[in-house]
Amino acid sequence: MTPPSGVVVLTDRLVARGGLDRVVAGAVAGGVRWVVLREKDLPRAERAALAAELRAILADVGGTLIVAGPDPLGGDAVHLPAAGPYPPPTHRLVGRSCHDEAELHRLTTEHYATISPVWPTKTKPGYGPPLDIAGLGSLVRASPVPLLALGGVETPEQVTACVRAGAVGVAVLGALMRAEDPTETAASLTSAYVEAINPVLTQTRRGVTQVSTSGLRPTVPTQGSSLTARSGHGLPQPQTATREKQ
Repeated sequence: MTPPSGVVVLTDRLVARGGLDRVVAGAVAGGVRWVVLREKDLPRAERAALAAELRAILADVGGTLIVAGPDPLGGDAVHLPAAGPYPPPTHRLVGRSCHDEAELHRLTTEHYATISPVWPTKTKPGYGPPLDIAGLGSLVRASPVPLLALGGVETPEQVTACVRAGAVGVAVLGALMRAEDPTETAASLTSAYVEAINPVLTQTRRGVTQVSTSGLRPTVPTQGSSLTARSGHGLPQPQTATREKQ
């Protein structure tokens, strides 16, 4: 399973404007293909039901639900905290939350990691100190796995800065959970990612083969573009077949 890239949504039902299902559906309509289910305070049965609901939302566009914690809740993708468990479980996709070079050096079979906080965050005020872009770039160079930038990412300009520092994507919570229009917010952030990973796209779209799916913005280049060539992953493409710290 390809590690996540682009804009990755972290859930928080307590701040989700209009309900978590509405926000996730809106983000998916705006181009998001990766969602990390947190909600660790819920009983397992309720959390598993929520996981099934979110997987159904992602299924039509070939998206992937990652579950925070070692229990994949019927799936095969998890995101672990920095504290453990070690060694990580053997699922098809395993990520881990990291905050410094020492934690990155503890990684073994994980497929990706988040690195945080890049900027001060409203979700965890006082958490830090922030890495800033220079710190992010340094940790990207030191990391054995692809990194998602996490913490205080709210604007297209911040997405661009993270990608230019070497992150394969950004993990976003507050900016999408609290968005009045999650589709528009997701589209704006996703567009910034696409343009940062493939600068040619910002100059002209002539001669570029594109995939266009109703309700999904922005349009993303198909395979063969520098989007995939640069990162090794690229933004997941809309698909007709369903597939299956925090």
